[in-house]
Amino acid sequence: MKTTWAKVDMDKKWYLVDANDVILGRLASKIAKILMGKNKPVYTPFMDTGDFVVVVNAEKIKVTGKKLKDKKYYAYSGYFGGLKEKTLEEMLDRKPEDVIRLAVKRMLPKNRLGRKMIKKLKIYAGNEHPHAAQQPEKLEF
Repeated sequence: MKTTWAKVDMDKKWYLVDANDVILGRLASKIAKILMGKNKPVYTPFMDTGDFVVVVNAEKIKVTGKKLKDKKYYAYSGYFGGLKEKTLEEMLDRKPEDVIRLAVKRMLPKNRLGRKMIKKLKIYAGNEHPHAAQQPEKLEF
């Protein structure tokens, strides 16, 4: 039996995801699968076979337990005393798009292919998005 690989010039679909009252981790894992292309029968590990994903209502995601207060995001400048930390609650107040982007990015491959995949993710805090011309297909979770 011969192994078949995906073709280089594949049609990319666009999906629209409403993050209103959806749990963060479950949303991120399903988005990561679509970006990698694992939902397709032509999935190839070393190629970008995934589709585009548009996420709206990023500010209305849910988390379970006490994660709003306890979960922390760290940024280190490289200097002594340069460690900054923010809670999930602070991140949702300032930049709710970054919460979903970080969760999805950490589920993708940690190489140049993963950096290419994360560019296909478009996240918006509100209900509006500028990708109506691509006619995204609505996904339900």
